[in-house]
Amino acid sequence: MAPRKGKKPIWVVEKERNKQAEQNVWLFGTHAVRDALLNPARERLRLVVTKNASDKLADAIATSGMTPEIQDPRRFNVPIDAQSVHQGVALEVRPLDWGNISENCAPRGEASCVVVLDRVTDPHNVGAILRSAEVFGARAVIATQRNSAPETGALAKTASGALERQPYLRVQNLVKTMLTLSEMGYRLIGLDGEADIILQDTLDVEPNAPTALILGAEGPGLRDLTKKTCDVLAKVPFQRDFGSLNVSNAAAVSLYALSQTRPALK
Repeated sequence: MAPRKGKKPIWVVEKERNKQAEQNVWLFGTHAVRDALLNPARERLRLVVTKNASDKLADAIATSGMTPEIQDPRRFNVPIDAQSVHQGVALEVRPLDWGNISENCAPRGEASCVVVLDRVTDPHNVGAILRSAEVFGARAVIATQRNSAPETGALAKTASGALERQPYLRVQNLVKTMLTLSEMGYRLIGLDGEADIILQDTLDVEPNAPTALILGAEGPGLRDLTKKTCDVLAKVPFQRDFGSLNVSNAAAVSLYALSQTRPALK
């Protein structure tokens, strides 16, 4: 019998369901899951907890309206890495949709700040950067759809809840996005260890201008085209011959330096 007109074949429905399941994210760890349970913008699907974790998260679980699945801690059966420190709690969610650059980054007369990441693929680094961005009041952290860390449980755990509050925008074309930020009035400052200019010196030039801090992957750093698109390249000064910072540390130091030039971000 032919399927009714307009009704999808079963194999198409299954394929779409499997594709959606592949896009879902398993968050784990007390802080990451608690904040996801309290985030009204987060679409939550399945909550798996031990009895002990359920008791610790009782208020957040009640607020979310979810019914948790209680499991034995010795047989915690969820699809996360066996080495993950899950603390007896895991939550299946759909990725957050933060909207577009214009919605999140338009300065609106403020001395705004955004962080732009060029090929930063380590989820722990991105998670730490999200945490620093939230602390120092950045409007968004921006990365590419490809060659960057996607939203994962490891990223969320390192962000310690910041993933639920700090916009993490994934874009198709980084240079095009940088040009859009420039049109919005942002000053594009690329962090480069071999630059001639000290970061604080260039921040002092236009202390109240909307600022985009552009950071590259450890090792290769910023790509050539990314560098060319920046308004200025600057470096974090160092006191010894070995002057290299982890990218998440460089982001934190740069955000702190920027905060010292503008009272609104202190």
